[in-house]
Order: sequence, then structure tokens, then C-alpha cells
Amino acid sequence: MNPRDKGDAHGAANERGENRDFVTMTIHGQLFGIPVLTVQDVLGPQKITRIPLASPEVAGALNLRGRIVTAIDVRKRLGLPNAEDGAKSMSVVVDHGGELYSLIIDSVGEVLSLPADSFERNPATLDPAWREVSGGVYRLKNQLLVVLDVARLLSFNKRAEAA
Repeated sequence: MNPRDKGDAHGAANERGENRDFVTMTIHGQLFGIPVLTVQDVLGPQKITRIPLASPEVAGALNLRGRIVTAIDVRKRLGLPNAEDGAKSMSVVVDHGGELYSLIIDSVGEVLSLPADSFERNPATLDPAWREVSGGVYRLKNQLLVVLDVARLLSFNKRAEAA
């Protein structure tokens, strides 16, 4: 991927004064967002079947209307501590490369429509594990919205295959 591509996509929108829509979610108290057009479904707690020998980030698989979906523990992917025992979780189902993935998160918030011209690159102080999967940030009134790049979030499989 050309490093300029990230800026160009947002830069073109800036000139037209467009907004970008994000499904917001909270993980370990931090607000994250993913582009609304990547979201296929939002689910409550699901029965997840463990997959032997899978990467630590893979929580298992679940059945979504007859289709097997790989469940990704976003906390593990971001290097965050495990959720407390008994804590409820939710799933945001995304399509990546024709496959469905369930992103296991703490909670789903609202859909935010944010002006493209207020999008910023990742701050230098952002955790390196987060920077790896973030496309940038929005500074909201009282908090930072970290925009997750779904393709990079799910690219851990390529890292594992190379090892």
C-alpha cells in the first residue's frame, strides 16, 4: 500500500467537505470506530467454539445464520487485558475479503458522522500495537476516537504464516 493512499482518501473528502460515518465501540474504556460500510451485523453475546491451535487473537468460531464466522478477540489483538469473568461482550461482524469475521468487543455505541477534515494521523504517542491497526484518529470533545483499519486488524494471520 502506498503511504500516500491513506492521506489521499481523506484529503479528497476534505476538499468536498464530506463526513465519514463510523460505528463506535468501546474496548477497555477506549472509544474505537470502524467505517459503517464495513459492518455487516451487530450481535449480543454469542456461543463461541474454540479452535485448537489457532492464533491467540482468534477466540473461536460462531454460527451466524448457518454460516461459520471466525471470532476475533480485539482485546488480545490490541494487547489489552482480558475482560473480567462474566463480563458481557458484543460482536461487530465485518466482511473482509469475502469472509465474515466477528470482532469481539465490550460494547457498541452510536454511529457518528464526523467531518473528514478533522481526521488526523496517528499521534506519535499512540501505542505501537494500536498504531499498527489504526488508520488515524478523531479528537472528540472529551475523548479520542481511534479509527480501526479492519484489513490491518485482521492481518495477524499473514504474520503468523510468515513465522
